[in-house]
Amino acid sequence: MNLRYRLTLGIGVLFVLILLLGGLSVGYVRQLSAASGNILADNYNSVHYAEEMLRSLDRLSQDSSSRATLIRSLSLQRQNITEVDESEATASLGRRIAALTDTVTPDRIRLVRSDLYRIMDLNMASIRMKSSEMEARAADAVWWLTVMAVLCVVLAAAFLVQFPAVILRPIDKLKRGITEIANHNYEERLDFGGNREFREVAESFNDMACKLSEYRRSSLDSLMIEKKRIEGIVNSLHEPIVGLDSERNILFMNDEACTILNLKRGEVIGRKAAEVALNNDLLRRLIRELYSEPKEDEGQKEPLKIYADNKESYFQMENIPLHIVPVGGQRKQFIGNVIILNNVTRYKELDSAKTNFISTVSHEMKTPISSILMSLQLLGDNRLGSLNDEQKALITSIKDSSDRLLNITGELLNMTQVESGKLKLMPKIVKPIELIDYAVHATQVLAERFHCFVEVEYPEKISKLFVDNEKIAWVVTNLLSNAIHHSPENSRIIVGACQQDKVVNIYVQDFGRGIDPRYHKSIFERYFRVPGTKVQGSGLGLAISKEFVEAHGGTITVDSQIGKGSRFTISLPA
Repeated sequence: MNLRYRLTLGIGVLFVLILLLGGLSVGYVRQLSAASGNILADNYNSVHYAEEMLRSLDRLSQDSSSRATLIRSLSLQRQNITEVDESEATASLGRRIAALTDTVTPDRIRLVRSDLYRIMDLNMASIRMKSSEMEARAADAVWWLTVMAVLCVVLAAAFLVQFPAVILRPIDKLKRGITEIANHNYEERLDFGGNREFREVAESFNDMACKLSEYRRSSLDSLMIEKKRIEGIVNSLHEPIVGLDSERNILFMNDEACTILNLKRGEVIGRKAAEVALNNDLLRRLIRELYSEPKEDEGQKEPLKIYADNKESYFQMENIPLHIVPVGGQRKQFIGNVIILNNVTRYKELDSAKTNFISTVSHEMKTPISSILMSLQLLGDNRLGSLNDEQKALITSIKDSSDRLLNITGELLNMTQVESGKLKLMPKIVKPIELIDYAVHATQVLAERFHCFVEVEYPEKISKLFVDNEKIAWVVTNLLSNAIHHSPENSRIIVGACQQDKVVNIYVQDFGRGIDPRYHKSIFERYFRVPGTKVQGSGLGLAISKEFVEAHGGTITVDSQIGKGSRFTISLPA
């Protein structure tokens, strides 16, 4: 049975039930209406005419017009005879009313009354009998209507329960088939039997599933080829690469990674990285950051030292989170990580060679520079002869250049100590005011030359520091020297200290040009100079200062705005 026939049959059944119940109700109502009409039209009118004649009879002796009313009511009664004995009673009534035309006596009136009462009794009995019949008929109508209503309700309820299931059964079957296809079960097929409407849908669905199955087989072949190609590319790379899925399972590992980690690919693919790392220290170091929260201010990490290629090698780890937008989706979804170890051994060796070269050159340059300064001092001694103004200016220029060269050489030596890891601290207890006084005295001549006024702010009570006083004094001196160089003539420079809880802050504040906020982080990088700066320098001072302060477990920060000056703050534990 097709779907259209089922719909027609179901709706037709409901229509027939509604039509049957409505027709039956209308029929019974019409019957009851006709029965009540008969009672009103026949018997009730006869009773009414009899009552009119009784009232006219009572007024006959007093009102002459009552005789006309009596005769008119009698005429109407003769036209409304409905009962069997009513005709004889009406004829008797007519004769006795006619006898009243001669003489009106109480006996004749009594006889007329008896005939009227007889007519009324006949009609009242008929009314009671017809009323009983109508009540019985009404009870039968209620019973049959109730039966039909219950039958209609039962059939409608059965139809309501069964009909949607009949209609929706093939649709549910189609939906389950589509779900199976969506779950990549391309072997699913549909069969709706004799359902003609869904037969074409089933044929189209099965054709689609067949084509998808063929496409999947062909796609799998292509995917396997592409997978092999990608594996070949990954294995050809010299950098160790490890791929993890979103659950931290190892997806792939190229040959270099297997060699570096001393693992066999077949034994680790598909396993949890944390489980494999239990017996592999190097892998544990690689995945450690995957299970920790990333830090915003975390800079470039030190390279990993790994023994590879029969020597100590250095690798820079790079962790790349992978995100994709699924087909049909709108939001990115995390699918895993790729860990790449970039071999930086060559660059590390070049950097070490550069550091050693700079250290050697800087150390060798200090001796001739010291000799130049000593010779300049001897030339300036009046005991060797007086110099003219031009010679004195020349000596001053040579001394300034030599001092600048000596400062640069010292900065280079400090930087090589930091880069080579040979920075040694010799901490001792020192008061912050001692570091400030050293810096003020060291830059006194420079401040007088630039006509700057250095002010010292120092509280009455402040904790002492446990630091390498030479290193920290060098930092404060460098900051104060920078402030003098970048301040206009006759300007103020404030150097001081304060304490917040268990942290001592030493600050240097100037009121010069200021530093653009874009460069606040870059100024602490090596060899960086703010664009547009005319003051000469190596670009190493702040970088060395940062290394010295951080070596003591402290921080150095800057607060500066264009046109409002700069404030450098050294924060050290008390």
